[in-house]
Amino acid sequence: MAGVGVVAEKVDVMKHFYRLLHPRPAVLVTCVDSEGRPNALAISWISPVSREPPMIMISVGKKRYSNALIKETGEFVVNIATPELVENVHFCGTVSGREVEDKIAKAKLTSEPARAVRAPVIEECPAHLECRVKQVIDCGSHDLILAEVVAAYADPRAFREGLWEQEVARVLLHAGGNVYSKPSDYFRASGKP
Repeated sequence: MAGVGVVAEKVDVMKHFYRLLHPRPAVLVTCVDSEGRPNALAISWISPVSREPPMIMISVGKKRYSNALIKETGEFVVNIATPELVENVHFCGTVSGREVEDKIAKAKLTSEPARAVRAPVIEECPAHLECRVKQVIDCGSHDLILAEVVAAYADPRAFREGLWEQEVARVLLHAGGNVYSKPSDYFRASGKP
């Protein structure tokens, strides 16, 4: 194994199996209740699943307040966070909207109307994916929420020609617990092993 060295025996990490797939983008998912009151949730279990139609999936704990809101309204926004927002993101991931009124304001973030859904966007984030729920799959402790992306937009200074301009903005990555990271510089594969 290049870069790691020879290991005599690998140890059991089943308790943290999912962290073998981290760090992952830490995003703020915004949603609203039936009366339009907004909430925000920090997650890192997110992935694209289809280009046509444009679909993503998020995995949200069943006990999370936002889980019920997303299923109730069928809409949400994924707001892509940067390392400068780590404290705001961590707050949204550790404080429940059930217990805090206007969680977005308490997190010192600015909500603005979205373009196609009722859930707001977080102005401080450089990019947004507005989504409509297509299917919810029970996966045990979490629900897998499949959603169609109905609008996607980004700050043109931060995202150009399909790539993040890392001199301008880097995506915040979550490693686990209160540990975060950010991507290093890009590099290209040679195409030869």
